[in-house]
Amino acid sequence: MTEPVTILSVTPLAHGWGRLDRYEVDHIRRDGTRQTVQREVYDHGSAAAVLLFAPAARTLILTRQFRLPAQVNGDPAWLIEAPAGLLDGELPEIAARREAMEETGYAPETMIFLFDAYMSPGSVTEKCACFLGRYTPGQQAASGGGLAEEGEDIEVFELGLDEALAMVKAGSIVDGKTILMLQALALRLAAGGAV
Repeated sequence: MTEPVTILSVTPLAHGWGRLDRYEVDHIRRDGTRQTVQREVYDHGSAAAVLLFAPAARTLILTRQFRLPAQVNGDPAWLIEAPAGLLDGELPEIAARREAMEETGYAPETMIFLFDAYMSPGSVTEKCACFLGRYTPGQQAASGGGLAEEGEDIEVFELGLDEALAMVKAGSIVDGKTILMLQALALRLAAGGAV
């Protein structure tokens, strides 16, 4: 559908770390009728993520960090994820490299763009640029662990690709961007693509 959406009003609800606004919009439905709806939209910026992979060893660098929304939803608060963070005005590849260093201490040697993805397009504006980054085991340039001034307390660990895929199947890895990047990597490897 390419028909325009008309924003009738925007009501600020909360403006802190991000912006939560209520929108009233008018749009044309598939059957040609017009519809007016209200939606709450949370905007805290877009993000970039990188899955660090060592092809020869078939290992990955992942993180475990505190995520309050998971706890609020009844799940464990410590999620296993690929390094990621907000763009903060940077190009996605630059932001992904910065986040890899801050969170893991590994600087990606090369990076391949995989895809852009909306994680929750029903209510959140964030679009995440996802990359595959090559690293060399044992070549950690810094300690990682995140930025203390941002309250980050990030565990960094290395594991095999097969183990990570099994963790997705078992429900131990539930972060959407990480699952998508792991699947993209597995598909690339199965097709003989560059990593």
